[in-house]
Amino acid sequence: MGFKGTKAEKKVIYDKKICEMLEEYSQVLVCLADNVGSKQLQSIRQGLRPDSVVLMGKNTMMKRSIRIYAEKTGNIAYQNLIPLLMGNVGLIFTKGDLKEVREEVAKYKVGAPARVGLVAPVDVVVPPGNTGLDPSQTSFFQVLNIPTKINKGTVEIITPVELIKKGDKVGSSEAALLAKLGIRPFSYGLIVQTVYDNGSAFDPAVLDLTEDDLIEKISAGIYNVAALSLAVNYPTLAAAPHVFINGYKNVLAVAIATDYSFPLAEKVKEYLQDPSKFAVTVAPVATESAAPAARAPKEEEKKPEPEEESDDDMGFSLFD
Repeated sequence: MGFKGTKAEKKVIYDKKICEMLEEYSQVLVCLADNVGSKQLQSIRQGLRPDSVVLMGKNTMMKRSIRIYAEKTGNIAYQNLIPLLMGNVGLIFTKGDLKEVREEVAKYKVGAPARVGLVAPVDVVVPPGNTGLDPSQTSFFQVLNIPTKINKGTVEIITPVELIKKGDKVGSSEAALLAKLGIRPFSYGLIVQTVYDNGSAFDPAVLDLTEDDLIEKISAGIYNVAALSLAVNYPTLAAAPHVFINGYKNVLAVAIATDYSFPLAEKVKEYLQDPSKFAVTVAPVATESAAPAARAPKEEEKKPEPEEESDDDMGFSLFD
C-alpha cells in the first residue's frame, strides 16, 4: 500500500527519494510514457531490477527537486535534465550498460486496440482474407471503402487496405472495424527519448554506434582538420605529419638540384646517377605448356627390328 499523508508530506518524501537517486546514479534515461498502464509499468520495474530504478512523477516536482539538489550539492550538471522533462515522461536511473537497459525496456511493449480520437503512431493496414463476420456486417466495410465479397456465408476482404495513416486520428468507424476483426494495431511501452550520462545529454541513436563507426567518424574529422590546416597554413597536430613530409620533399629537391647533401639524399642521388639500379630482375616463369614438356623424359630411340631370317640363310631351301 502507498504512503497515506498530506500533500506536503508526500512532496517531502518524493524530494528525498529523487535526491537519493541523483546522489547514487550518474546515468539516466528520459522515457516517454504515453499509454503505459500501471501493470505494464510494474513489469518494467521488475525487469530492470536490481541495476535500474524507474521513477515517475509530475514534471514540476521533478524539476524542483533536481534544481534544489543542484543548488545544495553544487553539482550543476544535473540541471541539464530539467529542459528534458516535458510531456508525460519518466526517469530510469541505472548503473548498467545504457544500450542493454534500453533494449530491456523495449521488450515490455504490449499491443493495444485503436481507440477513437487516438493519434496513430504507425500505419494500419487491414490484410486480405476471411474476416469470419456474417454478411450483415458489410456496412462497416462499405463506409470505409474496403472491397469485399461473400465467401461461404462470411465476409472476405479482397485486397489489403491502408485503413489509418501514421499521424491521423482514429475515427469511430475504424475503431469499430478493428475491434470486430480483433486487430490490436498499436503497441505501447516506455520509449527512450534522451540519454543522460555524467552531465551529457544525447540522442539514444548514439548507443547504436559501434567502435568501427566511431573510428570512421574520428578519422574523417582528423582528415578535415588536417586539410583545413594545410589550406590556411595554420599548424595543428593533425597536419603535423603532412608538414614534415612536405618539408622533407622540399629539402630533398634542393639537395638534388645543388651540391648540398645529407644521408637520406645520398641514396637518391646514387640512383639518379645510375638509373640501371632501378631495374628489377624478374625470374622467368615457365608456362603450363612448357612445363609438361620439360618434365617429360626423352623418348627412347626406337631400335630397328631385326629382319626375319630366310630359309636361304640356313643353307637349304624348302625344295631341297
